[in-house]
Amino acid sequence: MRRAMSGVGRIRPGSRGLVLGAGAVAAASLVLSACSGGGGTPSGDGGQQSEGGGAQLQCAQESAADEQFKAAEPTELGILWTDWPETPVTDSWQLFDTIEELTNVRLVPTHIPFSDKEEKQGLLISAGDAPPLIPLVYTGDEKQYAASGAVLPLSDYSDYMPNFNKYVDQWDLRAMVDDLRQEDGKYYMTPGLQEVSVPVFTVIIRKDVFDEVGAGVPNTWDEMYEALKKIKAKYPDSYPLGDGFEGQSMLNYAAHGFGAVAGWGFGDGAFWDEDKGEFVYTPTTDGYKQLVEYFAKLADEGLLDTESFTQKNDGAGTVREKVANNQIFAASGASGTVNEFVIATQEVLGPDAEFEFVQIAPPGGPVAGETVEPRNFWNGFMLTSKVKDDPNLCTYLQFADWLYYSDEARWLLQWGPEGETYTRDADGTVTLKPEYKLEAYNINMDTGTIDIQKDLGWASNVLAGSSESRELKQSYNAPAFVEYMDSVIDNRTPRAPFPPRPLNEMELEQASLLGTSLKDSVDTAVLQFIVGQRDLSEWDQFQSELQAAGVQQYMDIINTAQKRHAEAVADAS
Repeated sequence: MRRAMSGVGRIRPGSRGLVLGAGAVAAASLVLSACSGGGGTPSGDGGQQSEGGGAQLQCAQESAADEQFKAAEPTELGILWTDWPETPVTDSWQLFDTIEELTNVRLVPTHIPFSDKEEKQGLLISAGDAPPLIPLVYTGDEKQYAASGAVLPLSDYSDYMPNFNKYVDQWDLRAMVDDLRQEDGKYYMTPGLQEVSVPVFTVIIRKDVFDEVGAGVPNTWDEMYEALKKIKAKYPDSYPLGDGFEGQSMLNYAAHGFGAVAGWGFGDGAFWDEDKGEFVYTPTTDGYKQLVEYFAKLADEGLLDTESFTQKNDGAGTVREKVANNQIFAASGASGTVNEFVIATQEVLGPDAEFEFVQIAPPGGPVAGETVEPRNFWNGFMLTSKVKDDPNLCTYLQFADWLYYSDEARWLLQWGPEGETYTRDADGTVTLKPEYKLEAYNINMDTGTIDIQKDLGWASNVLAGSSESRELKQSYNAPAFVEYMDSVIDNRTPRAPFPPRPLNEMELEQASLLGTSLKDSVDTAVLQFIVGQRDLSEWDQFQSELQAAGVQQYMDIINTAQKRHAEAVADAS
C-alpha cells in the first residue's frame, strides 16, 4: 500500500461545527436503566416501560459485545443517507450487500443532498416522513427533535446496545454520555465514540516558508503574528493566513486559547465562568474581545486573507488555489487538507518542487494558554419515534449497535472485508491490496483500479469513522497525522467541560428564539469588526445591542437550568 500524505478529513455537512460532549456526572436518579433484553420472538411492545423506567423488549436473537450480530429473520431498515457529490451511491457498491450478508439486515437509503442536509433532514423528521435510522447526528442536533417527541430516548434501550456500553466504559466516556441527557434525564442520540480525541481542524503551515523567513513553527498566536509579518515582508503580495470556512473553523480552534468559544464551537454561546460560578455569554467576555481584536489586527496589517472569512464556505477550495500560488502560507484544515494542498501545489509548482506542509497543534492564546477543545464525540445516530411500537425495534437497536460500535464493523466500514480488499498485520498495519485504491487518502494511486470508496462504498462519509479506536484512526492516516495527534496529546490541555444545562421544553423554545437572534447579531458584528467594516471603538455599542436583544434573559434561562440540574445531582448524592 502506497500513500503520499494523509487522507481527507471527514467534514460534517452544513456550516455548523461540532458541538462538544461534556463530562460531569449526572444524578444517579436521572440514570434510567433499561431492562435487559432476552431471547424470544419479536413483539409489538417497543414502548412498554419497565418498573425501572427503561423500555422492556422481547428480542428474536441474542446480542453481545464484539460478536457478530445476525437478525433471526430478513429485515429491512430505512436510513437517511446524505449524498456527497464526489461519492454518489452506485450499483457497484459492496457496502449494503456485505452488511446484509453478515447481519440479515438490508439498509434501504432515503437520499438527501449534502448541500442542504440539515434543512432536508429537519423537514423529513418533523413531517414524520424520515426513515427510522438517522445517521450523521452530532451532539446537540437531537435537542429539537427530543423536545417534539420525534425521536426515541435511546437511554431507555441502552441494555440492548452491548457494544456501545462496552466502549463507553472501556474508553472512559460514561460521564460524557450522561451529559447528553436532556431535562427529562434521557438522551436521544448515541454519539460516535473516539478512543483518542484531538481537534480535527487546526492550522496547516508551509513549514519550508516559515523556516525560510526564520520563524519556525509557531507555538502561540503571538508567535504566529510575528511569523506572518516576516512572511509578508518576504512575499509582499501575499495575505499569508487564511481559513476557507467563512472564518468558522479558525475562530473555533483559536478561541480556546483566548478563553472563549467561537465559530463552529460557538454552540449556544454560553461559557462557564469559574469565578462567578455561572454561565456568561461568551461575546460579552474580555477573552472573546481579545480574540476579535487579534484577527482584526491581522486583517488591518494585510496578514489575513479576508476573502477566506467572507466567501461562502467552499470547503477551502479557493484557499487551496491561493496556497498553491504562494498567496497563503498557513490555513485551516484537517489531516486530509495537507494532501489537498500538496496536490494543488504540485500542479502549480511542478511534481519535483520541494515544499513541506505540516499540521500543527492549535496555537496557545493569551488568556487560557495552550488549551484546546474538550474531549469530544463524533457523529452518531437517532431512531425516529415511529418505530417505538415496531415489532422489529429490538432488531433495529441491536443492528445499529453492531454497525456503529463493534470493532469488526468499524474496520469493515473503513476498509471493506478483511482478506478481500485489505490485510492487517498483528501490529494493526493495514495493506490495501494492489488492485484497490483509496483516492481520498492517496493510497495505491499507482496500482489500484478500483476505488474502495467511490466504487465499493467503503470509507463512506456517512458511516465510516463515526467510532474509532486509535489503531483504526492511525491505519488510514499518514505518520504526519500520528505525529500531530501526539503533539496535541503531549503539549496541549483540553479545556474542562462545562457543567450540564439541560433545558425543559418551554425553556428550549424560549432559548431558541433568543439565542438565534443573538447569534445572528454576533455573527454580523464580529465579521464586520474583523474585516474592518466596523471600528473596534464601537465594541461597547455592540455590547449594548446584545443587551437590547435580550442577552440577560437568555443567560437567566441557561443558568436556571444549570442550577436546577446541579441541585438534582446534589440531592441524589
